[in-house]
Amino acid sequence: MSCVLNKMLSCAGADRLQTGMRGAFGKPQGTCSRVAIGQVLLSVRCKDSNSHNAQEALRRAKFKFPGRQKIIVSRKCRTDYVKWKSENRILPDGVNAKLLGCHGPLAWRQPGRAFLSHAETA
Repeated sequence: MSCVLNKMLSCAGADRLQTGMRGAFGKPQGTCSRVAIGQVLLSVRCKDSNSHNAQEALRRAKFKFPGRQKIIVSRKCRTDYVKWKSENRILPDGVNAKLLGCHGPLAWRQPGRAFLSHAETA
């Protein structure tokens, strides 16, 4: 078994041999995953009382990813979800849910659900 150390001599007149991560500030070097523009990277669900803690945690996590990220607080929760669930406009979709809209072919609609009004948020 052999072990190879990543030895680095940096700066002019380097008098010490450094072993460790080059530029170790917790940022990834190289391609870790392929992400599309507009793709959700992290999703957090929490109570309203803890939303400021979650937003601060996501703000700090942004520095660990290269590029520019946005933190968006969704309005599609709580009262809207309960209202749409009572109207049968929510369909389970794995760990997510789909909102039935008013667009698309009529042949794909359920009987009696051909003409739906636009889903409005509170």
